[in-house]
Amino acid sequence: MSRIKLYLDEDAQRTDLIQALRARHIDVLTVSEANFLGQPDDFHLQFATEQDRVIFTFNRGDFFRLHTEWLKNEHHHAGIIVSEQVGTGIVVRRLLHLIDSKEATEMQDWLEFLGNWS
Repeated sequence: MSRIKLYLDEDAQRTDLIQALRARHIDVLTVSEANFLGQPDDFHLQFATEQDRVIFTFNRGDFFRLHTEWLKNEHHHAGIIVSEQVGTGIVVRRLLHLIDSKEATEMQDWLEFLGNWS
């Protein structure tokens, strides 16, 4: 089983979230760690895909649009998880449920709404 690895965009790179995920042995890379602060969303999606990482974001509108455009233009991505702004504990619980339930390969070209993982 190929485990989902995450790439947290600028909106999602909250210190408490990163620490909580890493404490649970989730492979996390942030925009800051990759030295890509200020890059456009499509750049981050491309980078995440090249790194076989699923991008995690609170930026629902822009990444929904990007997902739609990429599929329309037959571009592939490693996956997108979008979430509403809720508490860190809720986000971590939902992400762990998703990561324990899906393989990385199942996320390819997929947009997942984290709110579905209560």
